[in-house]
Amino acid sequence: MHDIATIRREPEAFDAGLARRGAEPVSTKLLDLDARRRAVLTELQDAQNRRNAASKAIGQAMSKGDTDEAERLKAEVSELKAATLPHLEEQSRTIGGELDDLLARIPNIPAEDVPDGMGEEENVELSSWGEKRSFDFEPREHADIGPALGLDFEIGADIAGARFTFLRGGIARLHRAIGQFMLDRQVNENGYLECNPPVLVRDAAMFATDKLPKFAEDSFQTTDGRWLIPTSEVSLTASVMGKIIEGEFLPLRLTALTQCFRSEAGAAGKDTRGFIRQHQFEKVELVSIVRPEDSEAEHDRMTACAEGVLQSLGLPYRKMLLCTGDMGFGARKTYDLEVWLPGQGAYREISSCSNTGDFQARRMNARYRPERGGKKTEFVHTLNGSGLAVGRTLVAVLENYQNADGSVDVPEALHPYTGGLTRLVPE
Repeated sequence: MHDIATIRREPEAFDAGLARRGAEPVSTKLLDLDARRRAVLTELQDAQNRRNAASKAIGQAMSKGDTDEAERLKAEVSELKAATLPHLEEQSRTIGGELDDLLARIPNIPAEDVPDGMGEEENVELSSWGEKRSFDFEPREHADIGPALGLDFEIGADIAGARFTFLRGGIARLHRAIGQFMLDRQVNENGYLECNPPVLVRDAAMFATDKLPKFAEDSFQTTDGRWLIPTSEVSLTASVMGKIIEGEFLPLRLTALTQCFRSEAGAAGKDTRGFIRQHQFEKVELVSIVRPEDSEAEHDRMTACAEGVLQSLGLPYRKMLLCTGDMGFGARKTYDLEVWLPGQGAYREISSCSNTGDFQARRMNARYRPERGGKKTEFVHTLNGSGLAVGRTLVAVLENYQNADGSVDVPEALHPYTGGLTRLVPE
């Protein structure tokens, strides 16, 4: 959510920021609504003042025996209460709602160092890590390796439909091991606080994390109006919704391993084969709540925490700085980590770490108090990232650790989590 006062001060800069994202200028419409709302609020305040003054004057008129004046004042108060005030209050609600709805649909303004561009082709590679494995056979995609190892796409589809998969045996154990390993690493080595949040949330939590109203079709909603979380970013970030945090307790670093659910409404025809893009998946999420002056450094730290998982598993990857046209709605700056998949001969996204600035904090009114006992409060900055997506990490392990006979070696870092399982062997 954007600050209308800032837009008032710098409308041209606001529109210029939107233009970098390919969005139309909107400051004129916003400021028109804002001016109308403020004019109505002024009228409303004046009417309330007249009502209060007239109510007080009734008693004074009565004490003087001026019944005609008292009756006139009573009629004025009655008119104000019955018609004028309700009309102005309704106008204020209507215009304010229209303004808030428009503000809620406007994406975040990109940071100055984000490169301009319209799509992923214009993202910038910042670094790469690891050597791509040389195979003495033609490496296969995970969708070809997986079925013989217990990655059953057919049963998943029979039970639930497209983009669902049934895992059994060793590969189910490996999937569980990956999630547990990543969660332990983020807690024990990187200082994140482990959480077990709800995966069903109300509208307010989805709105706070910019998933509503614009992206409702991308998520699943239950019959009682709750939402299945597309990522635990929603639950973790919304845990500070409406709160004022003492500055001394920042940063807050939260993590969770949860099921996530996405309708993939905008992904028709993309990754329909395999385990890359599922309606139901698991992910270790990283969320940070920080002071504004610390958010840039925290963004680098969070991304490094995600990178550490890939490095510990020996998976080659590259770090990308997303351009303005490829960033998420709420992000002001995003780093993507793309893991190398030799079966596909391509890098694929496995983590996305974003700094949203105060964009989400304004939507959920999350503040901190810089000085204990002080009255002044400021909006926090929020950050989120994957540390990592479990299913995509499993895909990367299958493709990078495959053998010619169809077996897959388990990375050494996962051995403490697999109960002695060091290799997946075809059934």
